[in-house]
Amino acid sequence: MPLKFVAPDPEAIPVTLCAPLDLDMVLAMLRDASQSWVRHHGFTGGLGQVCTLPGEDGTPERVLIGRGTVADRLRRRFAVGAAIAALPTATYMIEAMPDGAEADEIALGYLLACYRFDRYRAQTVATARLVAPVGVDAGKLEAIAAGEMLTRNLINTPAEDMGPDALEQAVHGQAAAFGATVNVITGDDLLTRNFPLIHTVGRAAARAPRLIEMTWGNTGPTLTLVGKGVCFDTGGLNLKPSASMGLMKKDMGGAATVLGLAHMIMARGMAVRLRVLIPAVENAVSGNAFRPGDILTARNGLTVEINNTDAEGRLVLADALALANETPPDLLICMATLTGAARVAVGPDLAPFFTDDDVLAAAVSAYAAKVADPVWRLPFHAPYEAMIEPGIADLDNAPKGGMAGSITAALFLRRFVPDVARFAHFDIYGWQPSDAPARPKGGVGMAARALFAALPEVLAQ
Repeated sequence: MPLKFVAPDPEAIPVTLCAPLDLDMVLAMLRDASQSWVRHHGFTGGLGQVCTLPGEDGTPERVLIGRGTVADRLRRRFAVGAAIAALPTATYMIEAMPDGAEADEIALGYLLACYRFDRYRAQTVATARLVAPVGVDAGKLEAIAAGEMLTRNLINTPAEDMGPDALEQAVHGQAAAFGATVNVITGDDLLTRNFPLIHTVGRAAARAPRLIEMTWGNTGPTLTLVGKGVCFDTGGLNLKPSASMGLMKKDMGGAATVLGLAHMIMARGMAVRLRVLIPAVENAVSGNAFRPGDILTARNGLTVEINNTDAEGRLVLADALALANETPPDLLICMATLTGAARVAVGPDLAPFFTDDDVLAAAVSAYAAKVADPVWRLPFHAPYEAMIEPGIADLDNAPKGGMAGSITAALFLRRFVPDVARFAHFDIYGWQPSDAPARPKGGVGMAARALFAALPEVLAQ
């Protein structure tokens, strides 16, 4: 179902947004009977509160929705938009939108709250229709919502239906929609084309590993997005316990997120030369699975000692990043559901990221706050470089000790992009663990909206 606003409708029910401090002013604009109705129903303007005012004939005349306080909105973003989406079937029109970022959050919150994942089970559809609010860029918000819907759908689809082949088809679908070009290297061709780590990680699976490349645009700065596409991760021979394997359909969340971001970029016609690289594999167990203790040689010639086959994401990303480094873009973004250490550090709601570029970091952080897509910068801490150097090979894919796991993984990836001046790596979770306004339990995009907002400024620098 497309997430869209509707055209203006003279029959639309007006919606008044009301913060607690505005309640007296709002009440003063209502007739006496409506004022009594509001007070009787205990409406105070609290965040997400809804009070429907009946007209003289009993049909809805107006809806009041609470904006809450600034602190409330920081704690529960998208609550106002989600309250609008939950209204009964009708067309609604917001009478006066707040200024700036809050208006976008409310309107986007409505769109995102209309999302349903109904591939396997019929879901209750949101039937409240919202007229495109005055003062927001409705087309831009619809493009963002469509990109987020793509990301959620890809992550939510189980591995039975979302293997490397299906992920490739999703890329073809995006390419067809926007006139992009796709090239795919599959199976043993990965070896002949020098992508040995992607091949090694994926060779034990029934569905062949592949490197998927999509290119779009012929003007502007060069932007390369690399997304981890591990469609299911058993852990390999270092087999995960069942409790840890249950959510591993989301281990392609990096690929899903860069595809969602690419959709936003292409749908809005951003002036960039875009390249998307997705190493798509399944980390499976069979007689030809790679083993602890193996030493592998990456595309760029660096050798890697395998101390844990469950640290496979950085291996497939290494080959893709090495390819990106061969024609260094103006900006390179890597996104991956890479480490449990990142979740321990910042939890499921923040997207930690690493970059050596202070200007890039400041822009991403500022826009993340503006668009309610939280991120947190972590350091490429140089003294930890020794932790990823095992001695017997150039690199260790799983340093012992368990400390600074997200940082050491990021340092590992940075070794493969020495010629890229502007590089950022996002260690995302890609999953909403419980229902929240406009974010149902399940797959979720992280940092894509922040990046989309920041890119025009960042690429102009």
